[in-house]
Amino acid sequence: MNNKMDTMKAAVLNRFGGPEELVLQKIDLPEIGPEDVLIRVEYAGVGEWDTFERQGGYASMLGIEPRFPYVLGSEGAGTVAATGEKVLAFNIGDKVYAPGFLHPRGGFYAEYASVHVKYVSPIPNGMTVQEAAVVSGVGITALRGLEDVLELKQGESIMIFGASGGVGHLAVQLAKCKGARVFAVASGKDGVEMIQNLGIDAVMNGRTEDIALASSTFAPEGFDAALFCAGGEAANAAMKCIRRGGRVAYPNGIRPALQARDGISVSGYNGEPDTDIIRRLHHYLENDQITVHTSRTFLLEEARDAHIALTNHYLGKLCLKVSSE
Repeated sequence: MNNKMDTMKAAVLNRFGGPEELVLQKIDLPEIGPEDVLIRVEYAGVGEWDTFERQGGYASMLGIEPRFPYVLGSEGAGTVAATGEKVLAFNIGDKVYAPGFLHPRGGFYAEYASVHVKYVSPIPNGMTVQEAAVVSGVGITALRGLEDVLELKQGESIMIFGASGGVGHLAVQLAKCKGARVFAVASGKDGVEMIQNLGIDAVMNGRTEDIALASSTFAPEGFDAALFCAGGEAANAAMKCIRRGGRVAYPNGIRPALQARDGISVSGYNGEPDTDIIRRLHHYLENDQITVHTSRTFLLEEARDAHIALTNHYLGKLCLKVSSE
């Protein structure tokens, strides 16, 4: 890295609002503290929660005083460009990935991102930089729901609703790794095909098929657990397929809100990163055949187009290509 360089390109917000507020401009490089890693970003994940942040939702909800220009991007991957003096685990040139949710010094929609070393991991063997860039947010959210909220056990039946989305397509794979019997509700023919290609045998099209009928042979007494990655009428119909005493989890922010049923435990949760869940997810990525699907890649200057695409049908994840390797 050129030590004389003190600015970088970033897709920034100068005020909260719609996708049109995302503009490309030069801003100062983020500072790094003694325990921080400066990452030269190659790819940044575009998460469904980025819309809420772009609109100022998190700032209002959490009482955060925003600093503009504001850089979105809660996950990304690239090359270590510099390290703080207390960082011993990484060297300049290492390929790494990290979550960086609501980072006060800015996110990954920029050429460089500063992240505390506790959030940074080496990219697992066999995983591309692009795959690593988009896996943190959805992987942590899926794993938090399966392990910490639902406490999913081997042999249990689970329905993953919204299985072809970002969180969902990781959740079906992680649930399978845990030895659960996985029933996936995907969106559209292309969504069903993607989930089948992941080796999940019980897959249905939530847009056209009868959920109760499709699930009756798989779990005739009802599902032990369910992870809802989407809401709506079909989701509320699917709630009827959970057995009495069953457990339901959903990431906070699902709209419209799920309609709970008596006799079922329903828990909303946040997919917040911490060192423990980052370590657990990294273990799965290193040791299991986890596939990360990106349906569209945009250039950094096309960030607003990526946010428009978030409102349309897509499979898996969207991402930004920030810089070349």
